[in-house]
Amino acid sequence: MSIVIINTGCSNLYSIQCSIRRLGYLAYVTDSIYEIKKAKKIFLPGIGTSSSVIKFLREKNLLSFIKCTQQPILGICLGMQLLGKYSYEGKKSILLNKVSCLIKKLPNINCSVPHIGWNTVNYTINHELFKNIDNNTRFYFLHSFYMNVNQYTIASSINGIQFCSAIAVKNFFGVQFHPEKSGKPGEQFIKNFLEI
Repeated sequence: MSIVIINTGCSNLYSIQCSIRRLGYLAYVTDSIYEIKKAKKIFLPGIGTSSSVIKFLREKNLLSFIKCTQQPILGICLGMQLLGKYSYEGKKSILLNKVSCLIKKLPNINCSVPHIGWNTVNYTINHELFKNIDNNTRFYFLHSFYMNVNQYTIASSINGIQFCSAIAVKNFFGVQFHPEKSGKPGEQFIKNFLEI
C-alpha cells in the first residue's frame, strides 16, 4: 500500500513516519503531486499558521488537488483545521472548506492557552477510526486554535470550552490531537485509518 505524508514543512513529519513504520507499513514524505496522486492513504500534518501552510500548498500546486481528491486523507492538528472554511490565525486565510466552520483562538477561560498536553477524547459516534480504542482515552494535544463541534464531529474534548477533536466527512478525516505522540492509542488510531 502506498502511503504518503504531505511535506508541509512542519516538524512532526518524521514522527508520523516512524509511527507508521512501527505498524509495519512504509510511508513517504513528499510534496510531489505525482507521488501523492498514486497514494492509497494521505496524511496532511501541520504546525505553524494556516496561512503559511495554505501558501505552501498553493505554491506546490497541491491545494486544488487536495480539495478534489477521492483518496482517504487524514489531517492532523493544523491539518484538521485546514478542512474548515476560514481561519483567524495569523493572516486570515480561506481554507479547504470541507467543513463550514471558522477556526478561532481558544478563549482563556479557566485554562491555559495554548492547550498543551494530554486530554480525554470523547467520541459521540462509534466510528471505525476509534476501533479498539476506549472512549475518553487520553491523547496528546498542542494547539491554540480550534474548530467548533459541528455536524461532522465524531469526537470532542474540553479545554475551557468544548471543541471538535475529530471529524469525518466523506473521504476527509481530521484530528486535533497528535496520534503520533499519543503512545499505543495513537498508533491504534493510525492503524485504523490505514485499514479503512
